[in-house]
Amino acid sequence: MIRIVIADDHAIVREGLKRIVSEAEGMQVLGEACDGTEVMQRVRELEFDVLVLDLSMPGRSGMELIKLVKAERPKLRILILSMHQESQYAVRAIKSGSSGYLTKESAPSQLVQAIRRIAAGGAYVTPEVAEQLALGAMPGAQEQAPHQSLTDREFQVFRLLVDGESVSAIGEQLSLSVKTVSTHKANLMQKMGLHNASELVRYAVKHGLVDADS
Repeated sequence: MIRIVIADDHAIVREGLKRIVSEAEGMQVLGEACDGTEVMQRVRELEFDVLVLDLSMPGRSGMELIKLVKAERPKLRILILSMHQESQYAVRAIKSGSSGYLTKESAPSQLVQAIRRIAAGGAYVTPEVAEQLALGAMPGAQEQAPHQSLTDREFQVFRLLVDGESVSAIGEQLSLSVKTVSTHKANLMQKMGLHNASELVRYAVKHGLVDADS
């Protein structure tokens, strides 16, 4: 039996995922979480095999949460289920410790297949993501695109800026001071050689770093 915890801040999404999992043979949902704090509580309280994790939840989320979970339970398998396109976060998620990445547009059968594969010790990524990971690991790897040099927090701030969020709104969302967000903004602009919000948006569009409905 594959024991699963589902983490998403939308109750309707959790309910849908539970229904898909409950209809699959040999799977059981042991718990749910609606934010980063509850994720860590489930990790400490329950014995389970796979965490199905949304990247964008209140409180600690994204790559930071993946790393916290892996620090607490190194052998726990994590499947990211995100609304964001693979090109934005998949490689970062795998490098942070997840074993697979699916978008929420994926078919239910893909979710079941992904859970089975990572529970058995494998990985679940598309060929495109696998190629990015392989190329990045090769000696003499191609020079990274500017956004790939950003830290996980800088990339998070970058994406929110591209979405049109203000520095103060980003600070509130990420539980950071305005000064800290401003520092991240200045650092990422310098690393990417950009000078204003319009250039940020153009860069994001060019590199496929915006969602299709943005």
